[in-house]
Amino acid sequence: VQLQACGGGMVQAGGSLRLSCAASGRTFSRYAMGWFRQAPGKEREFVAAISWSGNSISYADSVKGRFTISRDSAKNTVYLQMNSLKSDDTAVYYCAAAGGIGDRAYRNGYDYGYWGQGTLVTVSS
Repeated sequence: VQLQACGGGMVQAGGSLRLSCAASGRTFSRYAMGWFRQAPGKEREFVAAISWSGNSISYADSVKGRFTISRDSAKNTVYLQMNSLKSDDTAVYYCAAAGGIGDRAYRNGYDYGYWGQGTLVTVSS
C-alpha cells in the first residue's frame, strides 16, 4: 500500500491543523492506521492509531484530548485533527499502515509495514 501524507504547515501555538493520509494500492479497510512523529534530534514516537474497523483507537498521553484520529474508508484516507497545538508538537508527522490480523490500534512502530513520506508541522510560540 502507498501512503501520501499532507496537511502540515506552520501554525501558532493554540492553533489547529488537520493532517490527511491517502492510501492506495491495496484494500485500505483491512489495515490499521497510525500516526507517528519525529522531532529534530529525537526518536520517532507514537501519536495515534485506529484499528481497521475504527472501533479501537489509541493516543499518546501527550496528545490525548487535543488530537483526534479518524478514517474514511470510502475515501481511503485517515485523518489527524490537531487542536491546541504546542511548540512541543513540532515534528515531521508520518502515517503508517499495519496489516495485522487483529482489530487493534497498534502503538508500536514495528507493527507497521508501510510508511508515508512525512509532513512537517511547525508550531511557533
